[in-house]
Amino acid sequence: MTPPLVFITGASSGIGQALAAKYHRAGWRLALVARRTQEIKLWAEAIGISADSYEIYSADVSSIDSIVAAGEACMQRQGVPDVVIANAGISVGVDTAVRADLDAMARVFATNTVGAAATFQPFVHAMVQRGSGRLVGVGSVAGIRGLPGHGAYCASKAALISYCESLRGELRSSGVDVSTICPGYIDTPLTQKNRYAMPFLMRPDDFADKAFAAIQSGASYRVIPWQMGVVAKVLRLLPNPLFDRLLAGRPRKHRQTEAD
Repeated sequence: MTPPLVFITGASSGIGQALAAKYHRAGWRLALVARRTQEIKLWAEAIGISADSYEIYSADVSSIDSIVAAGEACMQRQGVPDVVIANAGISVGVDTAVRADLDAMARVFATNTVGAAATFQPFVHAMVQRGSGRLVGVGSVAGIRGLPGHGAYCASKAALISYCESLRGELRSSGVDVSTICPGYIDTPLTQKNRYAMPFLMRPDDFADKAFAAIQSGASYRVIPWQMGVVAKVLRLLPNPLFDRLLAGRPRKHRQTEAD
């Protein structure tokens, strides 16, 4: 039998690369998507992934036509995936008082929210016709409550969480399932420049193991690690004055024009 196929965006580093390695170890075929395709090829060769078990697709997730074309190319070359993981994401601090930061915010939403929907779009009809498949949106604990200086990232991930919930309802009884995986702090290039404490920081490989298990179990929503899920729920329940006081003076995410 042909091994199952997973389609992963943002596969050139961080969580995406760790997920690709996990699925490879589990015997899946890989459809790997990123702008930096050469990095994926070098990585796959370095860890000994056979050339006939993966394909690489060049796409900019923030461009709808680009990522849709990658999805269509995947179906032509490898078939309809069993799992599609919309993992690609960017994070940058924003200050609403700065005009240029609105452009940064638009890019964050184009990648993190619209880009996820565009990642799923090519596969929905084919999966529904087949009667099986799973669409996975990688959200964030940051999408559960807004953090000062993180307006773009928090809002984009909150939107993604709600979008996946809506999509899950739309596809109910179709045989196509939707999962939302919300990482806490994962030790990736996206977080390594953060200038604030990151509790329960996880290695990407450890996250990938738990995410794979959650997806395979059919979970519709999962926070990883679970401790961050508890923290997020507590923060959600805090009255606004207490929440604001708790975060007062917290260092903010680097803006696009700031040095490290």
